[in-house]
Amino acid sequence: MTARDQAIEQLLSGLDPEQREAVTAPPGPVCILAGAGTGKTRAVTHRIAWRVLRGDMRGQHVTAVTFTARAAGEMRDRLRGLGVSGVNARTFHSAALRQLRYFGTRRFGGQLPELVDSTLKFTAIAAARAGLQTSRAKNFDLTTEIEWAASSLIGPDDYVSAIAALGRDAPAAPEDVAKVYAAYIEAKRRAGVMDFADVLAYTADLITDHAATADQIRSQYRFFVVDEYQDVTPLQQRLLDAWLGDRDDITVVGDASQTIYSFTGATSRNLLDFTRKHRNASLVRLVRDYRSTPQVVALANQIIGESKGREAKMRLELIGQRPPGPAVTAEVFADEAEEADMIARRCSKLIADGMNPAEIAVLYRTNAQSQAYEEALASYGVPTVVTGAARFFDRPEVRQAVVALRSAAKTDIGAMPLGEAVPAALEAVGWRPDSAPSGGAQREAYEAVAAIVALSEQFLEHHRANPDEEGPDPDLEAFCAELSRRAAEQHAPAVSGVTLASLHAAKGLEWDAVFLVGLADGTLPTTFARTETALEEERRLLYVGITRARELLQLSYGLARSSGGRERRLCRFLAPLGLGGFPRPTDPGAAVSKPRERKKAKVLDCSGCGKPLTDARDRKLGHCEDCPATMDEELFERLREWRVSVAKQDGKPAFTVFTDVTLIAIAERCPGSDSELASLHGIGKSKLDKYGPAVLHLVNGGEVTEAIAMCTSEE
Repeated sequence: MTARDQAIEQLLSGLDPEQREAVTAPPGPVCILAGAGTGKTRAVTHRIAWRVLRGDMRGQHVTAVTFTARAAGEMRDRLRGLGVSGVNARTFHSAALRQLRYFGTRRFGGQLPELVDSTLKFTAIAAARAGLQTSRAKNFDLTTEIEWAASSLIGPDDYVSAIAALGRDAPAAPEDVAKVYAAYIEAKRRAGVMDFADVLAYTADLITDHAATADQIRSQYRFFVVDEYQDVTPLQQRLLDAWLGDRDDITVVGDASQTIYSFTGATSRNLLDFTRKHRNASLVRLVRDYRSTPQVVALANQIIGESKGREAKMRLELIGQRPPGPAVTAEVFADEAEEADMIARRCSKLIADGMNPAEIAVLYRTNAQSQAYEEALASYGVPTVVTGAARFFDRPEVRQAVVALRSAAKTDIGAMPLGEAVPAALEAVGWRPDSAPSGGAQREAYEAVAAIVALSEQFLEHHRANPDEEGPDPDLEAFCAELSRRAAEQHAPAVSGVTLASLHAAKGLEWDAVFLVGLADGTLPTTFARTETALEEERRLLYVGITRARELLQLSYGLARSSGGRERRLCRFLAPLGLGGFPRPTDPGAAVSKPRERKKAKVLDCSGCGKPLTDARDRKLGHCEDCPATMDEELFERLREWRVSVAKQDGKPAFTVFTDVTLIAIAERCPGSDSELASLHGIGKSKLDKYGPAVLHLVNGGEVTEAIAMCTSEE
């Protein structure tokens, strides 16, 4: 066996039969239907490596298109690990922009239009010129609609008839939207700018209209791989067709059951029709789920098993490969405030029990639901990461940290070993490894910088694991170069914190523990989903959310939006399943009542003014912010001193012992017994058993050292 044959055999050795079939399919059109957690990235990277090792082409001849910069970065990293370099792994827009900048200057007279990140102001200009009175919110809706039309290859002249044929709701009178759309295009032309849709359209035009450019691009890129093919828009497909020309060496990967971006113009039509378009295509189905426990997989199969429409004809029934795990739990809370508080409390407990915050996620249907969970988690001192917020390398604290590292590389710190140099350099921005705030925005900023430190450690480990390839240990300057590369590719490191994300933003991610919240009919599915097509997309959203969980999955909703509000029904996709903890209506149209054995949450009133308490922090303290209770400052300081020592001896963050809010409540109430202590928020049975005697000792005037010893003796 030759060295090449051995390398190929080693490459294929860890694949299951279906993955191996996908990897070794003959050159030409290949469609891989890959269910959630079935190893699609593994399959496509190994297919690329297999083609390169066989000698079909070099890595530089491959274009792999993904939908996020993070996914592109992960693909490049995996390919490097397989010994393949030079692959053009990018998003559609990144790949197109690179080609446009190289080939497009002649088309635009030597100067490309400037690419603008935000086109909102041009929509506002266009609306004014069209004689339409708008607000910022209305302009945002118009911008979204114009982006959808452009991605769907619908121009201003065809807009009115197109949305009528589709039955699509417009953000304004269709004729007015068409006028704004036309004025928007003119506003861009006058300003000499282009948007992201223009990048794709201009590149496709360039290849289609200029034979020399087409020949050069097609001779360079001979094999194409497209990930998440169910999310390709007509405009992206047009560019892909231009890249291919009359060739068909393309591998597409997708899952019709994860089609959730139709509002952007994405359509699963290209995936569904792939084997019809390419009659000689190989079709492979990946159904072995390596991500989730059988309990999670079973629920996912139940949900998607009831789907309808074209996508349902290509649904996959997943087969769980992991050992059994805990049952999926379901719970109804009195209202959304109680739901947020209890979910935050459970996240805090998981972290206190040793789970990494980065392995926990709270997922919801709309971004507006985020704030309640941000506040609730902050009140328990739990760090959070809000997916969909500012991009990692655009965060101010990250930019300051990178500047500090670059500056330090030119000083004596630059000569220190990398593991010492990075923390030393970051002291300039006030970051220290033992100075994590308890929660909130400051904690999120701290964890963002901590992610850079962790990345430096991974960077060093990678070099040491590949000494022949990478050379001696890298220094701070080399690490700064790595940060620059990642920033250019938007390949962000993982930040430690509980992830808060919409179901759309969660696509492509996974966690050990997932809380799916707000599962009330009208929120999921949204009230705007009026057609069967729209409702089926909402079902797929729920399916995507369920399949993000590896081990723990909890489903929940608040019976009312606020205390005493109108009762709501359970999500219609879940209601027929009879999950324990969720009510099951006998009539699908009937309102869902809370289980009888479950008591209404007690409405807490402020101890000062008597008004109902709705804020999570106020409920824990027992009074509103405007009616502060008298706190024993000396007791509070002794409690903090005790907490720091106990946390240090347990090897855990201080907030996992008690949060600041709980310490404040203790110092305000001065409980005199176990029952009084247990009545405070943040003190459950386990913490009462472990820390209760020490806390009561401090409340009664005992010494801090004695209280610490009491905890030590229990251990």
